[in-house]
Amino acid sequence: MYFEYGEKETNYLKSKDKRLGEAIEKIGPIKRPVESDLFFSVVDHIVGQQISTSAHVTVRKRMKEGLGQVSLETISAASVEEIQKFGITFRKAEYIKNFAEKVKSGEFDLNALWGKGDDEVIKELTALKGIGPWTAEMIMIFCMQRPDVFSFGDLAIHRGLRMLYGHKEVDRKLFKKYKKRFSPYGTVAGLYIWAIAGGAIEGLQDPKSKN
Repeated sequence: MYFEYGEKETNYLKSKDKRLGEAIEKIGPIKRPVESDLFFSVVDHIVGQQISTSAHVTVRKRMKEGLGQVSLETISAASVEEIQKFGITFRKAEYIKNFAEKVKSGEFDLNALWGKGDDEVIKELTALKGIGPWTAEMIMIFCMQRPDVFSFGDLAIHRGLRMLYGHKEVDRKLFKKYKKRFSPYGTVAGLYIWAIAGGAIEGLQDPKSKN
């Protein structure tokens, strides 16, 4: 299952920004996996904070093998110590356990997020321990498939913008200019900016890294 977008979104972005349009043509369709289970997504994004991709994959595999599946029921039944033993910090294990307890008690209505606007989703998610704005935005992209998420807190987005447009720095004011330009399809723009940051277009360099 991949983030869903098509010609409507890419044609709009091409019409708004020539450089991004050229990049979209060069790169072609991007397939970014998404997760439909919101509970699992929140847990998985807490796990993945500030660790390498390979470490994240390893922990995710251990959790699935150890618990059978990562769900409200299995997390609720596990202790903080048991969760921590899958290879995460004790603090992250506490965050995950706290999240499950709030969902189970009804204090946090997870399913209600689907019907709320982006700002409200961020507000609700960041009220949970262990979830900041960037993590909330990644959940909105890679689970909820919100179409207009363009994260100021994402370092790769900053790198991709510098590479594509030749900026040495992207401050908040400049970032907002691009965010407004790409709206209402900021998420799709972000997929391509991420690809650019990862070296998808040969020859583009990060001006910040030049001596």
